[in-house]
Amino acid sequence: EVQPVESGGGLVQPGGSLRLSCVASDFTFGYDAMSWARQAPGKELEWISTIYTSNGDAYYRDSVQGRFNVASDAAKKTLYLQLNDLKTEDTAMYYCARGADMPTIRATRGQGTRVTVSS
Repeated sequence: EVQPVESGGGLVQPGGSLRLSCVASDFTFGYDAMSWARQAPGKELEWISTIYTSNGDAYYRDSVQGRFNVASDAAKKTLYLQLNDLKTEDTAMYYCARGADMPTIRATRGQGTRVTVSS
């Protein structure tokens, strides 16, 4: 399987925004559930959001609900994560993956893109 490729991370001030992209040529848009996860320094990988591309339903962890928005573009085979009102605690490596359960997310994620929120 070809790993997805994440991009769009960077350094941003608190309150700022970023849009992360994930080109996932091996994922089946319109069928697969796709997720974003993140790993902060010294912490475990944590789930952030899942979109069910079959119907567009999306789910978020409580700490990002209302600030992050997941979307997919089947024609471009790309998954997006819009990050708004960023907080220092959002600093992490962000990964996209297939599936909605952590074992599958761990097994199918890409190399990640780093987001640093700092003043």
